[in-house]
Amino acid sequence: MTESIRNADVLIIGGGLSGTMLAVQLLRLPGQRRILVIEPRSELGRGEAYSAVELGHTLNGNAARMSVDPDNADDLTQWLTDYIGAGGWPQSNQQHVPISELFPPRGIFGLYAQQRLAEAKALSASTVEHVRAEGVDLQVDADSTLLTLDNGQQLRGTHAVLATGMFPAARTPQTESSGLNAAAVDPWDVQAMTQLDPQSTVLIIGSGLTMVDAVVSLEQAGHRGPIEVFSRHGLLPHVRRQPPSWADFLAADHSLRSPRQLLCEVRRQCRLALAQGIDWQAPLDTVRAHIGRLWSQASEREKRQFVRHVRPWWESHHHRSPPLSAQLVARLYEEGRLRIRAASFKGLERSLSGVSIRLRHRGEHAISEVSGAALINSSGIEYDWRRVARPLPQQLLKRGLIQPGPLALGIAADVSGAVLDAHGQVSQRLFAMGPPLRGMWWESTAVTDVAIQAKALAAKLTHI
Repeated sequence: MTESIRNADVLIIGGGLSGTMLAVQLLRLPGQRRILVIEPRSELGRGEAYSAVELGHTLNGNAARMSVDPDNADDLTQWLTDYIGAGGWPQSNQQHVPISELFPPRGIFGLYAQQRLAEAKALSASTVEHVRAEGVDLQVDADSTLLTLDNGQQLRGTHAVLATGMFPAARTPQTESSGLNAAAVDPWDVQAMTQLDPQSTVLIIGSGLTMVDAVVSLEQAGHRGPIEVFSRHGLLPHVRRQPPSWADFLAADHSLRSPRQLLCEVRRQCRLALAQGIDWQAPLDTVRAHIGRLWSQASEREKRQFVRHVRPWWESHHHRSPPLSAQLVARLYEEGRLRIRAASFKGLERSLSGVSIRLRHRGEHAISEVSGAALINSSGIEYDWRRVARPLPQQLLKRGLIQPGPLALGIAADVSGAVLDAHGQVSQRLFAMGPPLRGMWWESTAVTDVAIQAKALAAKLTHI
């Protein structure tokens, strides 16, 4: 007999940090609502980013920057103070800094998000239930949304929210596969890395923060051999420091609009800071608050210019590495164990002794080959939903319920998060938040960005 359809006011598709933060904000609002959070993992609040169990896999922002409460920037600092005071995370004293400047392990941050959800549930007339399954199809009509799960069950919601989080390239099946993931070791799987010969050569594709995590994993697994890193521009993330405040020069001058104008002014401000003996990260950090405005007002041509010419440097300078991880990478580089080269990945072949990859080094036309005992895919996040070979994204595209966002980054939506269908119509029932809106705001993955989105979307959903 077919199981009856379960009903809810809001279906939150994805129970990582984005979905959990939205649930918290809905719980805090007056009224009584039934909220179902659909998440295949056993716990809410963790998702891909905060399911890490190794203490060495830390946030890349300090506690003062990572509050899940948009109304209290010190929320994580306050929670950590209590957590450490109660005996949690005894290793924190090794960083020798105030609690606000600590870089907590991502697993502990996931615990923080879970506790804030539990507290909101205890004080609310609304209910949140975790449905442990994966959504594989969605239908939307004028009155409701109907989500089909991988176990055949169906859920009906007055509204549905795509809070799917990020699709790490290392863990995401792709519609056009190069075979990279099938041959690669998971960047965060320390146990799998313990099976490698400790002195063997490991190859890494990509040089961003996922690569930093992979190097930490290798170190914790006892690997002591060479690490060869390849990325198109050969840029490493800078280390995150705690610079002093700097005047918000973009707030004072809204005439700075194009990527070229912005780049020139940021460089000028950084030179001014250095001339005064101030860390260049100080003026750069003031840009963060204006990224959404700058990106949304830019033309399609300007956005393409930014992605093509500025993005690699923006990523390496802005998405910076936590200090302890950066120290490890710097030490291995100085020892000659870690090398980084600018090269594009062109393919691979597996063998009994490991893997060989084909590369085109920057400035060269010939294809060269490099061999190692293991390969790690650290190429970052897959934002193009057309390339994500998962049932729900593919079905949403097939049904025309979504369309790619600007530059194929995530999906298109209006400023409130209401999704645009294939014909450009704004949905009254289907919404998105967090990483799926990368193309709308450029920076739509940081905790503070998602926290602000969660509060605004919760208010909209309760007033429609």
